[in-house]
Amino acid sequence: MHKHEKAKNLKNNIKYLIKSRGETQLSLCNSTGLTRTTIYNILEGRVSNVQQSTIRRISDFFGVSYEEIERVDFKERETIESSISPDGNMNPAAVPIIKESLLIQSLDKRIGELATLHPLTYYFGVACNLIGVLLEREISGSNEPGDLLIIRKGISQSDREKLMYDKATKKLFITTANLFNSETTFVVGEVIEERFNG
Repeated sequence: MHKHEKAKNLKNNIKYLIKSRGETQLSLCNSTGLTRTTIYNILEGRVSNVQQSTIRRISDFFGVSYEEIERVDFKERETIESSISPDGNMNPAAVPIIKESLLIQSLDKRIGELATLHPLTYYFGVACNLIGVLLEREISGSNEPGDLLIIRKGISQSDREKLMYDKATKKLFITTANLFNSETTFVVGEVIEERFNG
């Protein structure tokens, strides 16, 4: 495939994935560690040769294949797939289940790597950058040990509940406040779904 064609696919796919997955350029930057300039340059078609590590970070974030993001037109494919069956035809996303005690040391690993190290559950819906957190201790007022929280990793600006880690007590807590990583707390991510034990 021609280099120009790849760059065009990459640009169109990132635009489509941001829009269809309910993300923003900012959330993409925050979660992948790429700069806004890098994303902007790709989306404006200013770079013909994007570094492989950059592409991999973006494809990991969206939970799509690194090979396909430059070669396949996702919009076209997903439109075709969803028009074939009445309820769309989304594959469930595989979500690694991480025990609470292993959570903090796992957060800097990629989802793809975590999926090979931990058991998996499946999430049906549009989502990327998901992990499952298996609680081993109670979160007072909301969750018990054995509950599984499906979390979209990273800082988000939404009003949804967020799972936070208190560095002093080494405990997880849930809040709707928009807190950022600080010396005392760490944002694990946004709570997408709760699955209760039993």
